[in-house]
Amino acid sequence: MAQNLTRKILAAHLAKSSDMIPGEEIYLRVDQTLTHDINAVMTYLAFEAIGIDRIGVEKAVSYLDHNLLYLDFKTPDDHIYLQSAAERFGVHVSRPGNGICHAVQVSRFGAPGKLSMGGDSHTPHGGAIGMLCIGVGGMDIATAMTGVPMRLKMPRVIKVNLTGELRPGVNSKEVILEMLRRVTIKGGLGNVYEYVGPGAKTLEVAQRVTITNMGAEMGATTSIFPADEQVRKFMRSQGREDEFVEMLPDEGCEYDGEMEINLSELEPLIACPHQPDNVIPISEVEKKPVQQVFIGSCTNASYSDIAKAALVMQGHHVAETVSCTCAVSSKQIYRRLMEDGYAEMLLDAGVRFLEIACGPCCAIGQSPATKGVAVRTSNRNFKGRAGNPTAEIYLVSPESAAATAIVGTFATAEEIMGEDVKKLAEIKEPEMFKIDDSMIIKPLPPEEAKEVEIRRGPNIAPLPVPDAPEDHLEAKISLKTVDNISTDDITPASAEFSSMRSNIPLMSKYCYHRYDPEFSERAREMGSSIIIGGENYGQGSSREHAAINPMYLGVKCVIAKSIARIHKGNLVNHGIVPMLFEDPADYEKIDLRDELEIENFLDQIQAREVEVKDVTKGFTFKVKLDLTDNELEVVLCGGQLRYLKKELAKNRAGISLLR
Repeated sequence: MAQNLTRKILAAHLAKSSDMIPGEEIYLRVDQTLTHDINAVMTYLAFEAIGIDRIGVEKAVSYLDHNLLYLDFKTPDDHIYLQSAAERFGVHVSRPGNGICHAVQVSRFGAPGKLSMGGDSHTPHGGAIGMLCIGVGGMDIATAMTGVPMRLKMPRVIKVNLTGELRPGVNSKEVILEMLRRVTIKGGLGNVYEYVGPGAKTLEVAQRVTITNMGAEMGATTSIFPADEQVRKFMRSQGREDEFVEMLPDEGCEYDGEMEINLSELEPLIACPHQPDNVIPISEVEKKPVQQVFIGSCTNASYSDIAKAALVMQGHHVAETVSCTCAVSSKQIYRRLMEDGYAEMLLDAGVRFLEIACGPCCAIGQSPATKGVAVRTSNRNFKGRAGNPTAEIYLVSPESAAATAIVGTFATAEEIMGEDVKKLAEIKEPEMFKIDDSMIIKPLPPEEAKEVEIRRGPNIAPLPVPDAPEDHLEAKISLKTVDNISTDDITPASAEFSSMRSNIPLMSKYCYHRYDPEFSERAREMGSSIIIGGENYGQGSSREHAAINPMYLGVKCVIAKSIARIHKGNLVNHGIVPMLFEDPADYEKIDLRDELEIENFLDQIQAREVEVKDVTKGFTFKVKLDLTDNELEVVLCGGQLRYLKKELAKNRAGISLLR
């Protein structure tokens, strides 16, 4: 039977026979995992708690790449812990300055046909090379590293047929912004987007990664391109052509849906505040004064992205009213930009270079001014995402960002370059990069690794483990949210807050503090509580702290209209029961501090339908559990750590984990 590329890769990694029907649970053997420093401490604390000596996957990589602003001792202590844990368990380490995790993973470790899971929502970046890459929470990564098959709800596969060819001054950023305009920030839930067609063949891997990376903003499970000649060229440029395997969808294969985008018809687009799907042509946006421009991030910091921005700026200078910065995605790319003169062009134009790191995208440096307007080439523009809730964040391509920095308001490359905009088409990815893996620490041999002592600073607190749910629940509502609450709203980013993530007792004090500063204290006083959410609750980052912190504060359930995929998984993993209103209209009837009661909770969980009584208002309403059989087991166990330890004990006793 003819198969699309997604089903082909999934079928090759099935740990348990399955018909792979969309919506049903499948079990997969994982080839690679990645973590980054902001979220990884919890992952490795969990892996320690599981009690396994060495990873059970082909390759695991720990990246020290997100928070490189050492405000105090916390972050350097975290980095020392992560490096020593990696040495102990057989994990590669990419040191600070080597590059952003997604860029390095694709260039130095990724390969067509592999299945990768990463503790970051933008892990699908790797789909650009015909690899199936899925973002999950940190506990899921700890589980995957044991070698235990991972659960996944079988996604629908949507064909995106690309025709035509991008015009000079139009970036692949326009492709994903157009997708977001059509699909919305939650419309991709449960989908994999598979990009094919003659237009796809024209896109280099550096262009494809922008599209697959930002598929996360649609709520998609992942996105993928075929491993074709463009991928072969990329693998050759990395000195890894021997790892190339052609991976194409079969002729005449079926999809669960189809879309079409003519690349030739796209024009420069812009995502306006405060959601990445709030997309319009740049030509239609109000020409506000811009105070800050950031070029870079994992999404748009390839060689060709930065080179095109430099060419737009050649002979011009950043406006006096604009602060313009640039962060390149890897040391490898930075070196080549310097060799080819593009770094000098940017310096001459008044651009400041930042660390080769994640940085401003997640509010680690370069926070905008009060009520400032910031233009960025990154992937999210949630309110407060950049560190200042009063600022307005706009998302554009590197070419448009460069033009905007020159003019001082929203502009395009064509407005700056005129007919010379055609020169942008001449910029291509290098045929060969200089290969230097001296910043990657390889795993120690097993016998040496066993002797390594894991080093912990005073900020690294034990991983809190929830109790199993009780049969009778009485709890007040500690928070009622609006639609599209992001994990940034729950657990803020920034250098300051990111450095707290290894210390849940400390971090929990700031849970929801930008959305509702009184939440933490109120939840503590209530002891046990329930959160009420709107649509798309928990969108955005994969950070599991957005589940751990509420759990630590006594939150037992989240009842929402809908819940984002990764966040729902994190809630399950950390002992918070995710439930959905059967009738969304009931959301309006419930208020903060209402007392709710659930009887026979355990039986109702197993039935996937729960009756909830609002004791304060005197009415009942129904909620449902959109959980697989395995997720139900995890919930009833009190989270993934308790469940996994129980299952591994059975396995040691000769009982299969896939019974």
